[in-house]
Amino acid sequence: MIKKILKGDFVVAFYVLSAFIMLIVPIPSWLLDVLLAVNMSVAFSILFSAMLSKEPLDMSFYPTMLLFTTLFRISLNVSSTRLILISGSPGNVVSTFGDFVGGGDLVMGIIVFAILLIVQFMVINKGSERVAEVTARFTLDAMPGKQMAIDADLNTGAIDDKEAKRRRDKIQEESSFFGSMDGAVKYVKGDATAGLLISAVNLVGGILMGMFRRGMDFNGALNQYAVLTIGDGLVSAIPSLLISLATGILVTKGSKEADFGNALIKQIFGLPRAMYIVGATLAFLGVFTPLEFFIFVPLGVIFILVARKMETTMATKSVEEQVEAEEVAEAEEIRRPENVTSLLQVDPIELEFGYGIIPLADANQGGDLLDRVVMIRRQIALELGTVVPIIRLRDNIQLNPNQYIIKIKGIQVSEGEILFDHYMAMNPGYVEEEITGIDTIEPAFKLPAKWITEGQREKAESWGYTVVDPPSIIATHLTEIIRKHIAELLTRQDVQSLVDNLKESNPSIVEELVPKLLGLGEIQKVLQNLLSEGISIRDLLTIFESLADHATATRDTDLLTEYVRASLKRAISNKYFAGESTVSVLTVDPKLEQDIMASVKQSEQGAYITLDPERVKKLIDNLRTELGKLEGMGASPIVLTSPIVRMYFRRLVEEYFHDLAVVSYNEVESDVELQSVGMVSA
Repeated sequence: MIKKILKGDFVVAFYVLSAFIMLIVPIPSWLLDVLLAVNMSVAFSILFSAMLSKEPLDMSFYPTMLLFTTLFRISLNVSSTRLILISGSPGNVVSTFGDFVGGGDLVMGIIVFAILLIVQFMVINKGSERVAEVTARFTLDAMPGKQMAIDADLNTGAIDDKEAKRRRDKIQEESSFFGSMDGAVKYVKGDATAGLLISAVNLVGGILMGMFRRGMDFNGALNQYAVLTIGDGLVSAIPSLLISLATGILVTKGSKEADFGNALIKQIFGLPRAMYIVGATLAFLGVFTPLEFFIFVPLGVIFILVARKMETTMATKSVEEQVEAEEVAEAEEIRRPENVTSLLQVDPIELEFGYGIIPLADANQGGDLLDRVVMIRRQIALELGTVVPIIRLRDNIQLNPNQYIIKIKGIQVSEGEILFDHYMAMNPGYVEEEITGIDTIEPAFKLPAKWITEGQREKAESWGYTVVDPPSIIATHLTEIIRKHIAELLTRQDVQSLVDNLKESNPSIVEELVPKLLGLGEIQKVLQNLLSEGISIRDLLTIFESLADHATATRDTDLLTEYVRASLKRAISNKYFAGESTVSVLTVDPKLEQDIMASVKQSEQGAYITLDPERVKKLIDNLRTELGKLEGMGASPIVLTSPIVRMYFRRLVEEYFHDLAVVSYNEVESDVELQSVGMVSA
C-alpha cells in the first residue's frame, strides 16, 4: 500500500514539475504534441469522473486538480507560444487544430474560436461561479442544523458514536469542499482569460516576427501566424472548456448520491405523457409544415413508441414493486416476536400447485380455477348443508411444474398431476375404440385414463369417451377430497353458526335442546357422524327435533345418530334408492348380527366391539365377494341391516370399504322395493 501511495505521489509531483520545466526550458514540437494529448486526456478524465461520481465528495481533491491542470495548461501555452514565435512550427496538434477545426479558413477559425470563448466565459464559467458561491454559503449556514440533528439521533439511540463521528466528518468535508470550490472556480475563469490574452500576444507577436525577422509581408504573416494562433488557442480552450463543464456538473448536482447519467436520462425522458406530446408535436410539424417529412415524422414515431414501451415497463415495475413490498411487509410481520403465534395457524383446506398450473388460477390469463373453487363451496353447501371453510390456493415452487397437492389441516392427503394444454379421456366401459394418448390415472376416482390433445378431443367425444379439461380434473378431485373429509372440517364454531342460523327461524327448538339437553360438542359429534357417511345436515330442524326427542333418554352420540338417521329416512332413501323400481342390496346374516351385538362392550369412552379377529377377517372376505356380485350387476354397493346393528357393522367394515352404504330397515321408505341378492356372513 505504501508503495502505491509513493508511486501516486511521484506521478503528481512529476506532473507539476513538468509544468515548471516547460515555463523555462524550450521543448521540441514532438514532445509538445505528446503533452497536449496528455492534457486533453486529463481533461476528459476529469469530465467523465465528475459525471459518474455518486456525490461531490467522491472528488474531494477537485479544487487542487483545478490548480494543477491550470498551471499545466498555461505552461503548455507558453511552450507553444515560444515555438510559434521562434520557428513558426509548433507541432502537428496545433497545426491540425488550426487547419481542420477552422476548415482551412481564417475567418471560420476565428469565429469558432470566438464561440468557444463566449460559451466558456458567459455561460459555463459565470454560472459555475455563481452556483459554487451559493452552494458554499448554504452549506456553511446548514452546518449547525446538521450537527444538532446528529446529536439528536445519537441521544435517542438511533445511531452509535461511530456513526455520529462519521456523519460529523462528512459534514466537515462538505463544508471544506464547497468552500474550496467557491475559490477554485476562479482558477477556471482566470485560465480562460489567460488563454485569451496569450492568443492575442501570439497573433500580434507572430505578425511582427514574420514581418521583421522573416521578411514576410503583412498578409502572409497574418495568414500563417493567425492560423497557428487559432490552433494553439483551440488546443488550450477545449481542455479548459471540458474542465469548466466538469466544474459546473460537480457544483450543480442536485442530489448528494445521484447517479448522474441515469438520473439525467430519467428526468428528461422518464415521463411517458411528455414523450407522447413530443412525438405528436414532431409528427405534426413534419406533416403540416414545410419541414422535412422524412426527418420529423419518423422521429415523432420513435418518441411515441418509446413512450409506449416506457408505460409497459413502468406498469410491470409497479406490480413487481407492489408484490415485493407485500412480501417485505409479510416478512417484517413474521420477524416480529409478537407475531410468531400467527405461524401456528393452520388452513383447513389448501390447494398447492406448481408454477405450470398458475395460468389456470390466474384470471388475468383466462384461468377459472378460483371461480370453480367458489362453485365447489356452493355445491357442498347445497348437498350436505354445511359451509366449507375457505380454500387456500397458493403456488409452490418445490412441486413439479404440473403437480398439485391437497392438504387438510396442513397435512397432505392427496395429490395429482395434469398435462397442460391436454384433455383427459376416460372410457365409461362400453367404448370399444382405442384412442391414442398418454396413459394416466384419474386422480379423484383412480380410474384408468389417457391424456389426449385438443385435436383428438372431438373424436374421443364422438366415440363416447368422457373428456374433461385440467381445471375440471382439479376441481373434481378437490370436491371428492372435501366430501371425504367434511366431517373433520366441521368445527364447534361452524356448529354454533348453524345453531344461530336455525335460532332465527325456530328459536324454541334451539332453546329446548341447547344447552339444556345437549352441549355444542355433542351436537357436533352427531353432525360429524352424519357427514362422515355423506348424509346431508341441511334439514337441521328435523335433526334437532329428533335429538330433543331422544336426548332425555340417552346422551350417547352414536345412538343419537341412529335416531336422527331414522328421522331422515326420506332423505336417505332418496340418496340411495331414488329412480330405481327395484333396488338390489345385500343383507346381513341374522346369526352374524346377534354375534356382533353380543361382542359390543360399553366403556366410559363409548362402545367397542370384541369380535374375534378371525371372524372379522372372514366377514371382510365374504363381504368383498358379495360386493363383487353387485358390481357385476352394475348396482350400487348397499348393505341392509337391523337398526340396532347398523352402526356397529359399519364400524367393522368402514376401513376396508370407504364407499359402502350401510342402511338399516328404519331408514328405508315404505314405497321402496328392495331385492336381496346376497347375504353377508362370517
